[in-house]
Amino acid sequence: MIRKKKMLVDILLPVYNEEHVLESSVISLRKFLSENVTDFDWVITIGDNASTDKTLEVAKALEDKYKDVNVTHLPLKGRGRMVKYAWEKSEADILTYMDIDLSTDLNAFIPMVEAIMGDYDISIGSRQFKGANVDRSIKREIISRGYIKVLKLLLGFPYTDAQCGFKAVSKKVVNDLFDHIVDDEWFFDTELLYIGFKEGYKVKEIPVRWIEDRDSRVKIIRTAWLDIKGVFRMMGYKKKNIL
Repeated sequence: MIRKKKMLVDILLPVYNEEHVLESSVISLRKFLSENVTDFDWVITIGDNASTDKTLEVAKALEDKYKDVNVTHLPLKGRGRMVKYAWEKSEADILTYMDIDLSTDLNAFIPMVEAIMGDYDISIGSRQFKGANVDRSIKREIISRGYIKVLKLLLGFPYTDAQCGFKAVSKKVVNDLFDHIVDDEWFFDTELLYIGFKEGYKVKEIPVRWIEDRDSRVKIIRTAWLDIKGVFRMMGYKKKNIL
């Protein structure tokens, strides 16, 4: 009897100056995957974005220690830039990424991957979908909910979250859509979802338990301004009938 080959899932961890948390997060993630994943194979990719501390050094030490950990490096910052680079380079069947602080409870990871193993093209962790459990500051809550309202009002955006750092896509989505995604920073997520929606790709929202990282590197005001600029750019998006 020929045993069917399992799908390979690549878990990207984009990092910038995260030497203080990188090793502990990789150890926690490996432990979770080793104890809970049975239906697919997996590999962890640490994606270093121009770190100026010892992040890359720590990452390479983890790569040397664990055969299922790889490291890739870019000399420029930008989460979107790293996600695009790493996912296009990867040979995995399913591409995922999550924030290095593991602010999203890992119990949502397997359902997110299973959605892609089924008939969905993109699956996302959502902090506002029914069943989600979120612990964050009032400021972050107001900004997040306000951003979704803007997306719905100006773009007809159908999802409840755009920026949660917990997503998965099929390799087909990468091959089909990434040439059309312009942003290299935080708006990348919104652009991916909006173009996917406009082109008819199936998106699954997964409610998550999420705890805000009080040491986040995100500059909220600057990011919000760039997001708004991105929204107005997306208002001019013309469907390309990619499917």
